[in-house]
Amino acid sequence: MSRALPMLDLGPQLEALGDELERAVAGVLRSGHYTLGPNVEAFEREVAAYLGVAHAVGVSSGTDALVIALRALGIGRGDEVIVPSFTFFASVEAVTLAGATPVFADIDAASYALDPADAERRIGPRTRALLGVHLYGHPFDADALGALAQRHGLALLEDAAQAFGARWRGRRVGGLGRAAGFSFFPSKNLGAAGDAGLIATDDGALAERARMLRVHGSRQRYVHESVGYTARLDEIQAAVLRVKLPHVDAWNARRRAVAALYSDALSGLPGVRTPAVAPGAEHVFHQYTLRVPPRAREAIAQALAEAKIASQIYYPIPVHRAPAYAASVDLPETERACAEVLSLPIWPELEPDQVKRVAAVLASSLPSRA
Repeated sequence: MSRALPMLDLGPQLEALGDELERAVAGVLRSGHYTLGPNVEAFEREVAAYLGVAHAVGVSSGTDALVIALRALGIGRGDEVIVPSFTFFASVEAVTLAGATPVFADIDAASYALDPADAERRIGPRTRALLGVHLYGHPFDADALGALAQRHGLALLEDAAQAFGARWRGRRVGGLGRAAGFSFFPSKNLGAAGDAGLIATDDGALAERARMLRVHGSRQRYVHESVGYTARLDEIQAAVLRVKLPHVDAWNARRRAVAALYSDALSGLPGVRTPAVAPGAEHVFHQYTLRVPPRAREAIAQALAEAKIASQIYYPIPVHRAPAYAASVDLPETERACAEVLSLPIWPELEPDQVKRVAAVLASSLPSRA
């Protein structure tokens, strides 16, 4: 009997690194130094070198990374930020939490990233920034969005939560705009043992302000320059991330290999579109996401579930239609993506036979006229 296939299996990673992770965590516990200590400082240095940026600021989550980056740029009440609606809620929520107003724009149908042409149409006198999302592990077109930001005097921010290690024309995501926010939620390509995040930037003043905001707006104890947050990266999470960081490129390479197996097996199926990779992009496949006919998607997901294979829709409801926003805006590519996307299980150690099993079930579930 075939075993169940979840969306992600962290078991192989824990088996390979378990002893080293346990030693790292035990070392923190014995040290008695649990917040903003030597592991955080070392991780910030190591990850900045990996990303090719001047500064890395460890924070408590990917959401906090975006909120603090926006605040550190001076963006807040009265300002507008152009955002995609086809993304996880936190991308937009961060703009609201910073006090600014999100302005929704449509996506590029192939990469699911912010469409530069539609974004430009929505720029107004109060627009201060573009927030691009590297969705599913595919980097957005940093050249096009960067040129757009420069033309209009805007800051370009990266939501890189799903794309650690990805590259755009040889440059790592995280160093493509004024600042970037990363999430190290356990399911991410580089995952902690709980919530954790990071701000990456080449702007020293922005980094210094971010460090202040993550600790109650204070650079000096009991001297509070701004209303800030309790948003520190803790030592245990930093220690876990330091163990995993040297392995992330190999894991991402394996994810690309698994994705290639899926695409080979699924290409040519009626109505199914496998993920596109733009020229110059190095995808890290945080998710392997297909486009399928809307009327067939429920049947495909049901067939997979009956075969004990997980699938997921990232995302069925665009953020602009979430009850928290309920914005009236025309975003046809966003709506189309929400109706068609379906993500399949992926992790570095997923085996070829398991990929074939998923593909076979999916193929057999397609209607004769998709």
